[in-house]
Amino acid sequence: MPFNSSSPRALLLIATLAATAPASLAAQDRPATDDITVTGTALPDESQMTAGPEIAGIISARSGDQVQVTTSDGMRQVVVVTDSTKITSSGGFLGLDRDRLAATSLMNGLPVTMKTMQWSGGLVASQIKLQSKDLKTASMIHAGTDQRFAEQTAATEALRGRVGSIDQYNVKSTTNVNFDTGKAVLSAQAKADLCAAADQAEGMDNALLLVVGYTDSTGSQELNQALSEKRAGQVVNHLQQACGWKPYRMLSPAGMAEADPAADNSTAAGKAQNRRVAVNILVSKAVDGI
Repeated sequence: MPFNSSSPRALLLIATLAATAPASLAAQDRPATDDITVTGTALPDESQMTAGPEIAGIISARSGDQVQVTTSDGMRQVVVVTDSTKITSSGGFLGLDRDRLAATSLMNGLPVTMKTMQWSGGLVASQIKLQSKDLKTASMIHAGTDQRFAEQTAATEALRGRVGSIDQYNVKSTTNVNFDTGKAVLSAQAKADLCAAADQAEGMDNALLLVVGYTDSTGSQELNQALSEKRAGQVVNHLQQACGWKPYRMLSPAGMAEADPAADNSTAAGKAQNRRVAVNILVSKAVDGI
């Protein structure tokens, strides 16, 4: 499908936002902010805590001993990692089994499962499990080492936040999937279209995906912003979990609320077109055609 953004400036803004997504954390289940203010008392002894929920998702930000995990439903949970947190891997890492890893292994983009303890100040991780193959991939990308496959250059650039302008990329194609009013549920057709887009991108060297969520003009700006982010999150989850698209080959998703409409919001048909998530296949101009 042709790329149908009505504004190149809007694409520039989206790519810039994707590259500069905040790495700091906010309070649990709230959007990340630029700063963290830690208040309250020191962590109590584990005997004073109760069992918390098990959290499965992808590490989306870190700040000090706090780790933010984005779950499959798009929610963000902030968990404290302590010296007592047991971090384990399975499957062997670089040919070795590692029963315990350092907290520095918890990198952005790494899928994890956490067992937690709960207290008045939030959640504390008692155990964190990860797959060694995921840690190996994340470590190589963050170190910028040779991964011996074509997407390494573009993936490393994205993770290091060097996406400064959409002009650095060629937009190869765009797939739009649509939603019902006020909903963020993917239809069977949308799921099929997303996997088709992932397959198309898989056939391109150095391809990255940029996912952008939108709404129609119904509702307040605040609600539409949250809804557009939730829709984008659902698309990202499906691309990674059902279609097999790797997290390190995806730019940070963006929610644009009712901005940059694809059609006229004064008609029902136009609103239906605007309730969408756009999946853009991008290839860095520096490596396009290599």
